[in-house]
Amino acid sequence: MAGAQDFITEFHTLEEKLADPSIHSDAAMAKRLGRRYAELTPIVSGLREKQQLTQDIEAARELGEEDPGFLDEVASLELALADVDERLVRLLAPRDPNDSRDAIMEIKSGEGGEESALFAKDLFAMYVKFFDTKKWTIDVLDSQETDLGGLKSITFAVKGSTQGEAPFGALKFEGGVHRVQRVPVTESQGRIHTSAAGVLVMPEVDDTDIVIDPSDLRIDVFRSSGPGGQGVNTTDSAVRITHLPSGTVVSCQNERSQIQNKESALRMLRARLTALAEEQAAVSASEARKTQVRTVDRSERIRTYNFPENRIADHRIGFKAHNLDGVLAGDLQPLVSALQEADLADRLSQATQGDS
Repeated sequence: MAGAQDFITEFHTLEEKLADPSIHSDAAMAKRLGRRYAELTPIVSGLREKQQLTQDIEAARELGEEDPGFLDEVASLELALADVDERLVRLLAPRDPNDSRDAIMEIKSGEGGEESALFAKDLFAMYVKFFDTKKWTIDVLDSQETDLGGLKSITFAVKGSTQGEAPFGALKFEGGVHRVQRVPVTESQGRIHTSAAGVLVMPEVDDTDIVIDPSDLRIDVFRSSGPGGQGVNTTDSAVRITHLPSGTVVSCQNERSQIQNKESALRMLRARLTALAEEQAAVSASEARKTQVRTVDRSERIRTYNFPENRIADHRIGFKAHNLDGVLAGDLQPLVSALQEADLADRLSQATQGDS
């Protein structure tokens, strides 16, 4: 395979660097190298397996010239080689460089009033249960509750485990408008209502990945509002940051400390500016970005959660399943996998067209 040795050489170089204790004095550098190492590990493993199988096939063919019994082994090895080749094609398909990053997600209530806020809370609970199955951790950066315990909005960071799939590559297709059909707890007549909540997914970037000029920021402090525990609402600890060139505004009031709220707000701002820059650079090339609708309108939906029929449907890929209760309990992987498979098929198709 062309370029195989390049991957292996880069992999060995990264191994040597990561084994050097001094590299870990620079946390940002160590994180970047670790992320690339994680990307290359399955590729190099597949390349090595391919090399070994190719050698084994050649050896079995030579032995088969004297003993036909070895020809059966050749056939078996060739099937294994075909499986490895297919895996490598998938691994080497053009991909979003942010797929190996952690993620920042935002859920906002939309059309539907209090019922939409309650649904936003249900979506957040669904994701938390899904994260538990992946061994991912979350850090709530900002949240606003309603009087009935729903969520007007919540922003949180999702951090992957040291091994396994990175959050952004799995969660980026969750971005868009999610519609719910059910009888709200506020409905006394038992009628089914339709409401919506919006989800935004962004890659989390380090402060070294995007440079923000402090002079481009307006930072305001204010008193936190809503639930937050004793002492939270008595000091100006909440922080609002406005990025003047883009008009992007983020705020955080979850922490008691103004410093902590400022750091959380900066994390949100870095993610938003990165997503904005990518959208502006490639609006027509990134369908995944187009689905992350900013306006929460019921007509601009990507997915419907139908409670009376226990049905979940993703309208982008025609996915339907009657296990909504299981999905809300965290069994989201089949849907995530279906979206990833559809994306892979599209990327492979585009790569093939580009080569022709």
